[in-house]
Amino acid sequence: MLFTIGYESATLEDFLATLKSAGVSLLLDVRAFPGSRKKGFSKNALAQSLAANGIHYLHLRGLGDPKPGRDAARAGDFQLFRRIFLQHMATEKAQSDLQRAADLLKKKWRLCLMCYERDPAMCHRSMVADMLSSAEGITVHHLFVGAACRSQEKLAL
Repeated sequence: MLFTIGYESATLEDFLATLKSAGVSLLLDVRAFPGSRKKGFSKNALAQSLAANGIHYLHLRGLGDPKPGRDAARAGDFQLFRRIFLQHMATEKAQSDLQRAADLLKKKWRLCLMCYERDPAMCHRSMVADMLSSAEGITVHHLFVGAACRSQEKLAL
């Protein structure tokens, strides 16, 4: 099963509760740089909190959005953002990490792709989820901290 989640505007406690409620067993961090100014969401602190709640953590840097893509998204140029990210996804590292995620799905892990943005339509994790969904024939469930889950095959960026 494949989920996505963003931690924008979330507390760590609510974030963890949302993951646990969905039965997530492995959080895949798809940030290019897994640091955060938001308390508890940097790589090591997050991994420790997840482990304390029975959830595994894996950072897949190759699935992160490169800086030019993040800059385009911040500027509101989603066409450029999408083009940059899709070019990045053609790289060897991105393909290797995408395959690693696909292999974990095949092993029946309840995976959740995590990045910052609350709205999956504004985040590269939706494109990663769409690639995995297409390859593995699964539905993606978008989790929202403090709200209901949305299931969608594709989100338009």
